[in-house]
Amino acid sequence: MQSEPGWETRERKSRVAYRNLKEFLARLERTNELKRISVEVDPVLEITEIADRVVKAGGPALLFERPKGSAVPVVINLLGNMRRLNLALEVGQVDEIAQRIRSLMDLPQPEGMLDKLKLVGRLRELDSAFPKTVKSGPCQEVVKRENFSLEEFPILKCWPGDGGRYITWPLVVTCDPANGRRNVGVYRMQVLDERTTAMHWQTQKHGAEHFRQARDEQKPRMDVAVAIGADPATALAGVLPAPPGMDEMMLAGFLRREPVEMVKCVTVDLEVPAESEIVLEGYVEPSDLRTEGPFGDHTGFYSLEGQYPAFHVTCVTHRREPLYLTTIVGRPPQEDYFMGYAVERMFLPLMQMAHPEIVDVSMPVEGIFTNLMIVAIRKSYAGQARKIMHAIWSMGQAMLTKVVVVVDHDVDVQNPAEVVWKALCAIDPERDVEFVLGPLDTLDHAARLQDFGSKMGIDATRKWPEEGFARPWPAEIKMDAAVKARVDSLWVKLGLK
Repeated sequence: MQSEPGWETRERKSRVAYRNLKEFLARLERTNELKRISVEVDPVLEITEIADRVVKAGGPALLFERPKGSAVPVVINLLGNMRRLNLALEVGQVDEIAQRIRSLMDLPQPEGMLDKLKLVGRLRELDSAFPKTVKSGPCQEVVKRENFSLEEFPILKCWPGDGGRYITWPLVVTCDPANGRRNVGVYRMQVLDERTTAMHWQTQKHGAEHFRQARDEQKPRMDVAVAIGADPATALAGVLPAPPGMDEMMLAGFLRREPVEMVKCVTVDLEVPAESEIVLEGYVEPSDLRTEGPFGDHTGFYSLEGQYPAFHVTCVTHRREPLYLTTIVGRPPQEDYFMGYAVERMFLPLMQMAHPEIVDVSMPVEGIFTNLMIVAIRKSYAGQARKIMHAIWSMGQAMLTKVVVVVDHDVDVQNPAEVVWKALCAIDPERDVEFVLGPLDTLDHAARLQDFGSKMGIDATRKWPEEGFARPWPAEIKMDAAVKARVDSLWVKLGLK
């Protein structure tokens, strides 16, 4: 990894955001969160096996300097523990981002000059999030319109049963054919040949909707750009479910507290982050579908073959000495758990804005994002838990949640043992379990049909007389506070550990 002039020694106070991936790696190296691997390692299966062991052990980000068959180093496990996630977002804990979101949503009517100045400060923070177009960027230091191949890059084959090599952390840029709004999403891309990949646009994703619109409007092709390797907040923004109508690059700017610099592509009418490592430019054709899969997925099982659009690469641009950023998914926990945790904490304020009774939510790692959401509410009327279940099933990507468990406000949803104890003690299964039909994650192999099946809601709140519960609800067993204090003072004398 070559240093850009001055970027390793730049004082962090002089710039809020990491400029690019290399700058973040330098920060990780200074904090012992990066391990360089100088031994030659094969991108076919071997890097996955190493990364899988390291992430499950809570180990560092990895920089493979000599991937077999390529001169481009591989970066993996970039955000594979909570410390690196916090470093990426430059916070003490991710909840600080949630607090910033709350402060922006809570904009009271200013009553005096001081209130107006505070309001201006908040709006200035939001204004700084808008992406900024620049004339050129490092991602276009090398431009290849001819004589290029995807095989130049150390693209991983992750698991033995995979259908091929997969690009797993691409920022895929498309535009809505109707209004020109940009979408940036992360969708896996199976390499089909030297200049073609499959584009795994799941049914409910914005990229898939853009593709369907282009097909319905009988457009012969749709431009697509793919950026690989950006500063950590920008790379993460592609994973986050941005609110409807919000540009993911604006969300990245909010996270960075600085605009993302965007540069126009060489051959397509799209913009990509100027500080990207690698950019693939090209198009999809509505009539050109290819067989994609299998793929060892975040469920811990292989997702099966399916028909997806072919992405034709017409131009490759990259830095003079690029890095290839990738990730793996599979049996949890993996790096995507920490990304999912960021989603959970950052978007809690948006859920609370729409439904103020929500106290906290948790998506346990074993629930792989869409299989289980636990929601604590401050209950104030009969049937409120069921209202919240249906509200979640109508919220963006939360609509794919297969099981929703609603508990009372005094249950710590971040403590699985407490949730299991209190929820199971609170339910009468016949009375408190509800089943509905609706959309499901494309990757849910248990669904009766792809993208469609049943979902379950569990009302594990205390039941009220208005809900047909006539018996008294028992109190939770707790020791008297004065007794606890006396025993605390005796503890050392008792000789107990």
